Amino acid sequence: MLRLGIDVGGTNTDAVLLAGDTVVAAAKEASSADVTTGIARAVGAVLAGRPGQAREVAAVMIGTTHFLNALVDGSQLAPTAVIRLGLPAAAAVPPLSGWPDRLRASVGGHVFLCRGGHEYDGRLISPFDPAEFRAAVDAAHHAGARSYAISSVFSPVDPDMELAAAQILAEELPDAPVSLSHEIGTLGLLERENATALNAALRELAEVVTHGLVAAVRAAGVAAPIFLSSNDGTLMGVEYARRFPVAALASGPANSMRGAAVLAGRPTCTVIDVGGTTVDIGVLEQGYPREAPDDVSVALVPTNVRMPDVISLSFGGGSVVGGTAAHPTLGPRSVGPRLRREALAFGGDVLTATDIAVAAGRSDLGDAALVRRVPDALVTAVLAQVRRALGDAVDRMRLSVDPVTAVVVGGGGAIVPDDLPGVAEVIRPAHHEVANAVGAAVAVVSGEVDRVVTARRSGARAAVDAACQEAIDRAIAAGARPSTVQVVDTVRLPLNYLPGEAYRVRVKAVGELALQEPVPAVPRG
Repeated sequence: MLRLGIDVGGTNTDAVLLAGDTVVAAAKEASSADVTTGIARAVGAVLAGRPGQAREVAAVMIGTTHFLNALVDGSQLAPTAVIRLGLPAAAAVPPLSGWPDRLRASVGGHVFLCRGGHEYDGRLISPFDPAEFRAAVDAAHHAGARSYAISSVFSPVDPDMELAAAQILAEELPDAPVSLSHEIGTLGLLERENATALNAALRELAEVVTHGLVAAVRAAGVAAPIFLSSNDGTLMGVEYARRFPVAALASGPANSMRGAAVLAGRPTCTVIDVGGTTVDIGVLEQGYPREAPDDVSVALVPTNVRMPDVISLSFGGGSVVGGTAAHPTLGPRSVGPRLRREALAFGGDVLTATDIAVAAGRSDLGDAALVRRVPDALVTAVLAQVRRALGDAVDRMRLSVDPVTAVVVGGGGAIVPDDLPGVAEVIRPAHHEVANAVGAAVAVVSGEVDRVVTARRSGARAAVDAACQEAIDRAIAAGARPSTVQVVDTVRLPLNYLPGEAYRVRVKAVGELALQEPVPAVPRG
């Protein structure tokens, strides 16, 4: 069965057609300002010359940076009301505190505090007041809010108040999207609330983007089920992505790392993903991206969304090079998708990192004759700067003093030297330039559980076992083939600051996507 993997980046849109783990066809096209054009070109390129193969595609997997770019740019965000249930407690730091002013203004800054919330063990802080909540919703609506984020203190322990609030909101404003914090984040009120507010602000864009993605694939004649990549490199359905766009913020780096593991045959390694604007360095452990150990900031907003542990450097293949050989500059400005128009090697007038790679004989893109006037000393200086920056980043990601294996992927990978400090081997696998699309195509389905339990209610071992079974059930419900599901991560953290024997239990189970053979076309006549 064939899988179609697509990754929509800020610079390029990549597509691959996979049979098992074998790349049948691959294409890289410049990303477009709209949702569909770049995808249509990439899909058309991989299916070109293969009549009828669109009907043989069993599933389509898409990774996209649309949502992260919207937060970074502060654009296309819905006016959002953030309503916290926690009075008379939890009032010292109101919602959206610490957000960048520009981003706070982009979502409207509509903040409301109401009575409600629970203690860690489920005891009430104060009763939920439906009339007070209705008044807050009415005020938010008249202030221009179109999307709603509801957070309640310790809702991961007891979500009943958030569910009651959502029911009222559905009665008052049936068409308004609502995001509930217990469905998005874990412990930590402010971080969970921030993630919920970001999700709510992206809901309208998620409708537009997912509709465009589906339309582009269907226009190419592919009728297979469509899935989107999530932050941990696993899959989610289109409807789930519409409800939880925050779950797709880091799909790009996750896909690149998963794709690197498949292409290089190295399930444990360091991955250097060189895009047009940035370089992402992450670590694969047994084929899956290592998770960031702490809360992650998204567009300078602290959240507790689970993300890959990645270091991003502000240069890539399209980064503009300036300065002199003594003091070269590289990035953060990039020509992005205009590389093939503006870079020297393509007849443009902008010196980019790709031009440096071409001048050094490390890339055959464009015309090498067009970069001969670039001084050799500047080429050497820029490559040395890249080597130092990557060596430092790899060193920061390592967990031991042992040399690591680095797998280089991405369209701008030619700027990475073959020798890096602390790296035993640099691998550039075949099709490395489309590793992100490969990672999307080979993604699996996951089920996760993250909750607080107390031993006095049930034994700690029994609580973990129950969480494991629930994670397995969630993976199967999400579309995994039951015989392939296995638990890949189990964490039990004692919460010593809480009275009694309390634990935070986190479990993740993954399995292969259950696909059905495409129905072959019946010949006419």
